[in-house]
Amino acid sequence: MRESSHILDRIQVDFDDDHAVANAGLIQPATLAEHLGLREMFDAYVELGSAPGHANVGLKAMTLVQSLLAGGDCIDDANAMRCASTAEVLGHGVRAPSTLGTFLRSFTFGHVSQLDKVFDEALRRAWAAGAGPGDGPITIDVDSSICEVYGPAKQGARFGHTKVRGYHPLLASLAGTEEVLGVRLRGGNSHTTRGASSFLTQVFNRVRRAGASGPAVLRADSGFYNHKVTDACRKADVAFSITAKMSTGCTTRSWRSPRRTGRRSPTSSKAEQTSPRRPTDPRPAP
Repeated sequence: MRESSHILDRIQVDFDDDHAVANAGLIQPATLAEHLGLREMFDAYVELGSAPGHANVGLKAMTLVQSLLAGGDCIDDANAMRCASTAEVLGHGVRAPSTLGTFLRSFTFGHVSQLDKVFDEALRRAWAAGAGPGDGPITIDVDSSICEVYGPAKQGARFGHTKVRGYHPLLASLAGTEEVLGVRLRGGNSHTTRGASSFLTQVFNRVRRAGASGPAVLRADSGFYNHKVTDACRKADVAFSITAKMSTGCTTRSWRSPRRTGRRSPTSSKAEQTSPRRPTDPRPAP
């Protein structure tokens, strides 16, 4: 692992102006990134071949990460990272927005799996250092979101059920800590469950490789009430709690069973199906 010319842990920040505010407190995430070796992971796992932006992958990726943490939402916002002695605080060089644009345009869909490797290794190192759940129970929340974009030229941007032009990504997080465990970008008109089973399988495998050995539970809303999702959970030995629409078959099975697998709310038309006590199978009866 490459070492910086200084040790971020020993930096002391002093202000001689009561109105001075640090830029999002970047010194803490910069210190964490250096201890995890995040820049070196980008250099090791991401290979852009002969693309124009293939050089210095780690520096460019870290500039984008720090810019996002500082509140940037476009490439030009990364220019704020080039002021004063920011590079010394971050522990690495900062690249210009034009360079970052060339870098991002060098990626293809196939490079996503390389970034996933960086994600896997970073999570494994963080949890191995003491941030992980160990053999304790974990709850994984999964949901989709609408990310609005502007302009019709954005690749994959479509109008979905919300009548907003944008993307419809899948997101998984760890309940309690809100750690992001997985993100998958999808077109704006994608159905909620599109690719959900393979996405969850990837997330389950990731947390197990990272060291989570205790019981796991998946929580999701009715948009994920699908036999492919429940099958993925059973295959990974993950319990699940998924809100289910009160269809005729679901109502009949829930209320006639001596051991109810759902509970009815007086103000709701839905029942929550839980596992491992065998839930109603979302597949239609033969």
